[in-house]
Amino acid sequence: MQLHILYFARLRDTFGRAEEHLEFSGSTIGALIDQLVARGDDWREALGGGRPFRVARNQAIATVDTVLSEGDEIAIFPPVTGG
Repeated sequence: MQLHILYFARLRDTFGRAEEHLEFSGSTIGALIDQLVARGDDWREALGGGRPFRVARNQAIATVDTVLSEGDEIAIFPPVTGG
């Protein structure tokens, strides 16, 4: 399936891109993160380590068990804090 992935804040800077279209053969957010982490280096450090991040599917917060569908928009971003 084809997904539209958006990267925000430090993740956009780390990956050197704000978005990409990705062919994905898995079914969940967790599997998608695993596929991105498998790219290695910066990807593994930003998404596979202890650094926090959030994921949204079609503008709704998602969990690793969230099932994906063709054409979904996936946003990956650091947690937002306010003050």
